[in-house]
Amino acid sequence: MSSQNSANLVATQDNKMSKENRHLADFNPNFWGDIFLSSLAEMVCFLSVNILYAKAHLQYEELKQQVRRMLVISTDKPYQNLDIIDAIQPLGVAYHFEKEIEDALHIIYHHHCNNAQIDDDLYIASVRFRLLREPGFNVCCGKFKESLISDVKGMLELYEVAHFQLHEETILEEALAFTMFHLKLAETTMDYPLSTQIANALQQPLRKSLPRLVARSYIPICEGYATVDKNLMKFAKLDFDMVQHLHKEELSKMNR
Repeated sequence: MSSQNSANLVATQDNKMSKENRHLADFNPNFWGDIFLSSLAEMVCFLSVNILYAKAHLQYEELKQQVRRMLVISTDKPYQNLDIIDAIQPLGVAYHFEKEIEDALHIIYHHHCNNAQIDDDLYIASVRFRLLREPGFNVCCGKFKESLISDVKGMLELYEVAHFQLHEETILEEALAFTMFHLKLAETTMDYPLSTQIANALQQPLRKSLPRLVARSYIPICEGYATVDKNLMKFAKLDFDMVQHLHKEELSKMNR
């Protein structure tokens, strides 16, 4: 019995000595951090998001090329792209196609100079004037007939045009007052989306707006028009979402 107690005492003393002689290792922090501690669900979610983003980016590039092809203008029909250029700008995607838009506007400008007597309706004349005046083409405001107040879309474009007036262009000063008065009346009688477009323009004309804010309000308006190209709408939505995602990433990095 005494021999067993002696053996236990020796074992206990050896155990204490081994604990006292044990050294603590001062290892450097793990290079990988806690990445391998993430749950399987988190990893699957991360991979799924990246796969979806890759698919969205592929669709984004395909749609961009389709819109680019739409902007290839024919010299025989220079005004065919007025509507598409007019839609691209407020949708917030014009920065992707600056060269194509510039080339198209040069063709439209030269055609207009060589065919100055063409009697366009108010809408076409106003869109053409605004698209050419904004980048600095030398275009004359001409005369706008007050008898065309029944053309509400044309009057809305004329209202936007009036904000591009230069010094002593009294005709545009008169057009601004005239269109503002009649658009306020039309706003209550027009159906959606034109009524909303008029309300937004009266509150914040394109000339005084920020492109991203315009795109945010204009995308749902464009969806209400059957004439707007479906691929252009898809591209505008994807572009808006991707730019928003980029801004969020930048803000996240700044807050670290």
